[in-house]
Amino acid sequence: MTDTTDDIAEEISFQSFDDDCRLLGSLLNDVLQREVGSNFMEKVERNRVLAQSACNMRASGIEDTAELLEKQLISEISDMTLEEAFTLARAFSHYLNLMGIAETHHRLRKAQNMAHMSRSCDDIFNQLLQRGVSPEELYNAVCKQEVEIVLTAHPTQINRRTLQYKHIRIAHLLDYNDRPNLGYEDREMLIEDLVREITSIWQTDELRRQKPTAVDEARAGLNIVEQSLWRAVPHYLRRVSNALKKHTGKSLPLTCTPIKFGSWMGGDRDGNPNVTAEVTREVALLSRWMAFDLYIREVDSLRFELSMNRCSDSLSRLAHEIIEKETSSVDRSESWNETLNRSQSKTYSQSGAALPRKLPEGAYLPSCTVHASATMEFLLVLTNAKLYAQTGTYPVDFKDHWGLHFKLTVIFVHSQHFTGSICFECKDGESKYPKLECPGTGYMPLNRQDGKAASSSNTLFQDSDKNLCITNGNGTVANSSYSPSASTPRTVSFSSGQLLSQRKLFAESQMGRSSFKKLLEPSLPQRPGIAPYRIVLGNVKDKVLLMKTQRRLELLLEDLPCEHDAGDYYETADELLEPLLMCYESLQSSGSGVLADGRLADLIRRVATFRMVLMKLDLRQESARHAETLDAITSYLDMGIYSEWDEETKLDFLSRELKGKRPLVPPTIKVAADVREVLDTFRVAATLGSDSFGAYVISMASNASDVLAVELLQKDARLAVSGELGRPCSGGTLRVVPLFETVKDLRGAGAVIRKLLSIDWYREHIIKNHNGHQEVMVGYSDSGKDAGRFTAAWELYKAQEDVVAACNEYGIKVTLFHGRGGSIGRGGGPTYLAIQSQPPGSVMGTLRSTEQGEMVQAKFGLPQTAVRQLEVYTTAVLLATMRPPLPPREEKWRNLMEEISKISCQSYRSTVYENPEFLAYFQEATPQAELGFLNIGSRPTRRKSSTGIGHLRAIPWVFAWTQTRFVLPVWLGVGSGLKGVCEKGHKEDLIAMYKEWPFFQSTIDLIEMVLGKADIPIAKLYDEVLVSPSRQELGAELRRELMTTEKYVLAVTGHEKLSQNNRILRRLIESRLPFLNPMNMLQVEILKRLRRDDDNAKLRDALLITINGIAAGMRNTG
Repeated sequence: MTDTTDDIAEEISFQSFDDDCRLLGSLLNDVLQREVGSNFMEKVERNRVLAQSACNMRASGIEDTAELLEKQLISEISDMTLEEAFTLARAFSHYLNLMGIAETHHRLRKAQNMAHMSRSCDDIFNQLLQRGVSPEELYNAVCKQEVEIVLTAHPTQINRRTLQYKHIRIAHLLDYNDRPNLGYEDREMLIEDLVREITSIWQTDELRRQKPTAVDEARAGLNIVEQSLWRAVPHYLRRVSNALKKHTGKSLPLTCTPIKFGSWMGGDRDGNPNVTAEVTREVALLSRWMAFDLYIREVDSLRFELSMNRCSDSLSRLAHEIIEKETSSVDRSESWNETLNRSQSKTYSQSGAALPRKLPEGAYLPSCTVHASATMEFLLVLTNAKLYAQTGTYPVDFKDHWGLHFKLTVIFVHSQHFTGSICFECKDGESKYPKLECPGTGYMPLNRQDGKAASSSNTLFQDSDKNLCITNGNGTVANSSYSPSASTPRTVSFSSGQLLSQRKLFAESQMGRSSFKKLLEPSLPQRPGIAPYRIVLGNVKDKVLLMKTQRRLELLLEDLPCEHDAGDYYETADELLEPLLMCYESLQSSGSGVLADGRLADLIRRVATFRMVLMKLDLRQESARHAETLDAITSYLDMGIYSEWDEETKLDFLSRELKGKRPLVPPTIKVAADVREVLDTFRVAATLGSDSFGAYVISMASNASDVLAVELLQKDARLAVSGELGRPCSGGTLRVVPLFETVKDLRGAGAVIRKLLSIDWYREHIIKNHNGHQEVMVGYSDSGKDAGRFTAAWELYKAQEDVVAACNEYGIKVTLFHGRGGSIGRGGGPTYLAIQSQPPGSVMGTLRSTEQGEMVQAKFGLPQTAVRQLEVYTTAVLLATMRPPLPPREEKWRNLMEEISKISCQSYRSTVYENPEFLAYFQEATPQAELGFLNIGSRPTRRKSSTGIGHLRAIPWVFAWTQTRFVLPVWLGVGSGLKGVCEKGHKEDLIAMYKEWPFFQSTIDLIEMVLGKADIPIAKLYDEVLVSPSRQELGAELRRELMTTEKYVLAVTGHEKLSQNNRILRRLIESRLPFLNPMNMLQVEILKRLRRDDDNAKLRDALLITINGIAAGMRNTG
């Protein structure tokens, strides 16, 4: 929910937008008529009309009448029962969400209908060529571009994932409704589908009843890849390639990826004790597993599509080799089976048991009752059994000597989808067929005495309390407590631990693998001339799915031993790309380029972009936690207390240890749980390496020793893990990235980087292991909370200049990592505007940037919006690289910025941190204390238990003020700063700065955008009802400061009213007010009641609904 997707289109058709809003609104009205009755709907409509009339009066400048109408509306709301208020809040909240869906849809429709899209690849490539850039320079710059978008789990996505999916479904239906050839019957069916979706939404609980886990958050991020980015990336790369072809004559290379993706979900442990080393390991493996799952689907589709025979000689040879290998494998298997058959025949003839020649009569009939979820494999077996009974043919090779009961056992044991106990209650009577042991890796000869099975050491399956019971033949089943006897049918049962061990045991069973494979698909053709592409891609799928990579990951996830030959699975993306590129080249050389550039090219581009992990996981931890860990180590080694040493002593110690070749941490060291968690995290990083992880980010970094401390802990863990494995750790070392967040740390960022690069070991390490690249992260959220948005923006600008200069002094390339939040108060804003306003030289073809919480869904939730956002990232970075934004024209402008920043910061801090009444005012005037009940994130709202502003996270700080429509964190102090400089006679200088300096212009424009959303009457209502009389004067003073800020922002921009340069945003905001204003009035009333009865769960739920609704109307949370 954000207004920062203005990159998508500059203008939308309000007629079609209004039509869709009316359609969705009328359908919601129809649903509510059925759900809550006509009497209540009359109240809903009356409230809407009152709010609409008040907005109209205020827009016309008739303030007195507007106030009277608003008082009437407030009075009616205060007279409502709790149930009525709850229902009204839900109704208006859904209205606002549906309007948001319509907004997004029409932005996309406008973009699709525009012949020439501004800021597109075609547009920017043409501009650069017109400005004198040569086609060769343009081509090289695009191909070398490295942008990484890092998705984070910051808790700002307020909608449940269930509702997000339903909203996406409605967006798809609106898109379908736009088809000009839609017939009457189709349109009626579409309306019925919309009614069903809206009804489903109304009957769904909007509130999360429990906090998501860190793994849940990671799954949500992976779902964004599956539902949107997986489709968007090939489309985006086609746009880039087509534009390059048009303007330079050369297409984008297939494996070139200007944009990649990273993630903090499951790796960001800063202040979040729920993100443990085990969670990080699980998320990293889960990401790899999902990558292979998506690749499997694509390979299956490709095999169906590439049915042609014509191919290159090299592909033909590869197909021959695959078939020969398959044939020899089958021959060996048949030889083994024959030997086994003879052995078993002898065994069973001795025991008087005959092998079955066919399935028993009626084996396919439903004689079993299943008391748990069955798997697809089980259905396949039953289908084959039925086919045999009907036709006399059986498509698999176990009918002669393996009973159906054994096949079911094998499949259930081996299935990774089995989640519960399974019991089949069958017909009475004893089985005709004996129980057979499973020959696997640990196969032991049968050893029966008196009709009983061998001892537990010689049998594969054993009884337990938690069992899986499957009878052989038509016998009855006994429960887990039965005693085997001649009259009791044989069963197999497993404990959870035994089940895991049997999975591992059977994982190496060639018979299980080959038999089950034949259930899924027919064998390969015998001649390579028949569909060679299918043969090669079939081999790719086998290597990816059946017994290789995905199974290996499943074993790792289950913490089971995993000893596969490295050649049996794909370790790197290059290994997977090799056969795909061979198919591509074969199609091109065979005159089938049009086929090669279709689904196959898309898959190659996906592999190049997502690699084997979809998104590499960053790790983040606070610098103090690393110091605590080194304290424990140095104390254990009697070296003193690390944190008490001065900076030079720390650097000497760290440098000396980094140059050494022995581990620092003794394996027998005993440390506190918090320290152990840090050490375990480094072990996970060492085990999985840079193939799974991206950067190790140090939050609250302030010294060079903070970086070297992490390098030492990383090196030590890799030495320890390498020694245990007896081989080098997989992948390389992680990049260590200092994050400068506070104003103080930002001011010292350049000095820290200079100190680091002056250390010989570190500089050589960067050149050798990270290709001469130093990555530095700058934080927007905490700096804004620390000093105010204006001062934070200026300090970030200067810090980036200083860091770039420091790296240039040592000949090191720099990549700046921007920790931007979703809202403007936390550094958010339109992507293009943000990149174009960076200091010259700070974006040199490389950029990393976070996309947080609600922004992930807003920008990447739909494939169409994702394609546009990816294109905007590419063109903005390209333009900033080849034609950097202008610096300040003269030194005077920098001096004026310093003065504005100084006054602004003093005004901000004197209110927020120095006024003793402010904290209490903040807690009374906003719903900050109640935000924690939203359950929108796994991490706590505060870093520490302190109740002060300092330890409150930036998200609830901004979120709370956004709810009251005061949006204080963005503008507080700005008016004082601008006023102070203007009163000294520099107004004309500020106007010139706004027109000519991109950084200053974007800063003022973003503040103006937020001021357009602020609402003084609504903020005043919160104060009058909720704030103690003794603190209401503070609120009045702040409202006067807001008006001062508006006055001087308009003076600098030259606009007559706010958002004059963004008519579209202004129009959209005005369209939401008839629903948004009553939501704020409801929230004030419910907060008043809740603070008198804070244990009332129904009141709390009603408050949370209003928070959802206001966030939908403001299109921002925190």
